[in-house]
Amino acid sequence: MADAKVIPFDDDRSRGSAQRSARRRPAGGSRRKAEPAAVREVPVSPVPAQGVVRAAESIGQEPPTVQERVGGSAGWERRIAGGLAFLRRRITGDYEVDEFGYDKELTDQVLMSMVRPLYEKYFRVEVKGIENIPSDGGALVVANHSGTLPLDGLMMQVAVHDNHPANRHLRLLAADLVFMLPVVNELARKAGHTLACSEDAERLLQRGEVVGVMPEGFKGIGKPFSDRYKLQRFGRGGFVSTALRAGAPIVPCSIVGAEEIYPMLGNAKTLARLLGFPYFPITPTFPWLGPLGAVPLPTKWTIQFGEPIPTDGYPPEAAEDPMLMFNLTDQVREQIQHTLYKLLVQRRSVFF
Repeated sequence: MADAKVIPFDDDRSRGSAQRSARRRPAGGSRRKAEPAAVREVPVSPVPAQGVVRAAESIGQEPPTVQERVGGSAGWERRIAGGLAFLRRRITGDYEVDEFGYDKELTDQVLMSMVRPLYEKYFRVEVKGIENIPSDGGALVVANHSGTLPLDGLMMQVAVHDNHPANRHLRLLAADLVFMLPVVNELARKAGHTLACSEDAERLLQRGEVVGVMPEGFKGIGKPFSDRYKLQRFGRGGFVSTALRAGAPIVPCSIVGAEEIYPMLGNAKTLARLLGFPYFPITPTFPWLGPLGAVPLPTKWTIQFGEPIPTDGYPPEAAEDPMLMFNLTDQVREQIQHTLYKLLVQRRSVFF
């Protein structure tokens, strides 16, 4: 019996040609061995590497390699397994929180992932001077406060978390009202926020944490739009005393862009007293548009960390010196205000 001719499945022309040749070829004639079909290169659509990397980070896994992104079912299996392991730890309670309620794993893998689109895509935050935050040891970041709602604190937290070369975490000091609100209280604790008191701040600094404070408080966040980028009073300088006792450097921080997200045109003080709020804002969209009025305007932000002010050279009793506290407080305030003016001159537009 004559040997069967091998015909590639993906070449109909070769199949028809082979059949015609078989009909013409005499029995017992010599046959030429069929050549294998040429392998055609199929273009592979590019994989959005950035999205895959973030998906991996959101479940606590290492970003996939190029081979895993192109064809690797093993890479996806690894990430799915990591996500399931994360859910198992949450369900069984096999995770750690510190004495303040800070849940590092939940913050890194969930909470930061929820806030990051607002940081990157909506406000398009530009960060400068991140190297001024030390790579280790305690540091006190002091920033201006604005925006009607405290979104500036969250954006500053993401800025440190995502941009610092040592992957440091910012522990924010928050007002009492934050810990009185349902749901917000639990989320704030999980994200590493703690009560704005000198005792908690000093303990965090002595443990080597980066602590963030906004001394203007409600006076800054609730000021009218006409006073935008004008720093309010910095309290009595308690943050300076805390930094002196812990020997931690003070890092001034200036935030531009938050003032315009909710232009506060008025304050319904009577309604604020009835609700127990420090102020009740009236903006061009709120309360006129209802819940839609709570959507912030998409302004372009800049966060700049200034040169640190060392405090470890002062004697222990310096924390009780009111004149030194006043001078350092004024130095920090002036540095933040000067940087705000400089950034305002440099920016092209509120939104671009």
